[in-house]
Amino acid sequence: MQQADRNALFVFPILILIGLGIAWAGSQGGSLLGGVPLFALLVGLAFVIQWLVFIPSFLRQTEKFFDLTGSLTYISVITLALVLSQNVDARAVLVFGLVVIWAIRLGTFLFRRIQKAGKDDRFDELKLSFPRFLIVWTIQGLWVTFTLAAALVMITTANRQGIDAFAVIGFLVWVIGFAIEVIADSQKSRFSSDPANKGKFIQTGLWSRSRHPNYFGEIMLWVGIAIIALPILQGWQWVALISPVFVTLLLTRVSGVPLLEKKADQKWGGQKEYEDYKKRTPVLIPRL
Repeated sequence: MQQADRNALFVFPILILIGLGIAWAGSQGGSLLGGVPLFALLVGLAFVIQWLVFIPSFLRQTEKFFDLTGSLTYISVITLALVLSQNVDARAVLVFGLVVIWAIRLGTFLFRRIQKAGKDDRFDELKLSFPRFLIVWTIQGLWVTFTLAAALVMITTANRQGIDAFAVIGFLVWVIGFAIEVIADSQKSRFSSDPANKGKFIQTGLWSRSRHPNYFGEIMLWVGIAIIALPILQGWQWVALISPVFVTLLLTRVSGVPLLEKKADQKWGGQKEYEDYKKRTPVLIPRL
């Protein structure tokens, strides 16, 4: 067994323990289902869905359903949270709607992209190894858990509050972030589909203001969800604020910006036009 595979086996129980910790914290003061905290059951479901889809994906050596599974997990978990929770209010329904809209849009966009590309280069080596590929799917379960934490607490909590200033401000922040993400993705898709742009990098539209405007929009919309959640959080439920922090760290330190910046530097590094673009354009937060 290779060292990378042994490392994956070591990491697996750690990921599960982290998930259990979030499940316990978010369950405080929440709805019960058969005497078991609903929040914890939904966290478990997020992981189970990944593992069920992992099995045929590994057998067929394909990653085509990875992103789609993530989006469907968001929709499944948040829908069950709304249906099974007690005394659901307008705040919970609002958050449910925002998450579902985001998940449908992103899942459709990513699935179409991988169908067009045929594969995702990130998985070329990972899918050959059972433990490493399993870790990737398990991390997606943890990603869903962390990202949805604030929304799930809002929907499953017994501490209800109607629409207030926090809900309105959070909603507006979400709308702006969602719009930025959708527009940025659309601009890049149109740019990439134009044969005249083959071998070039996009530096127009929102991409002239930020090198990763879609990621900025993604972070912003989850900050909006967290703002909506603020008034109802109590005790250990404050752990749910890890949601926007996790998204920010994931996109800026792990799988988003670092990977794309490295890939772009390898492709266009040293070219005057690209180096000038990097100097005048912020990595994430758009310049006005």
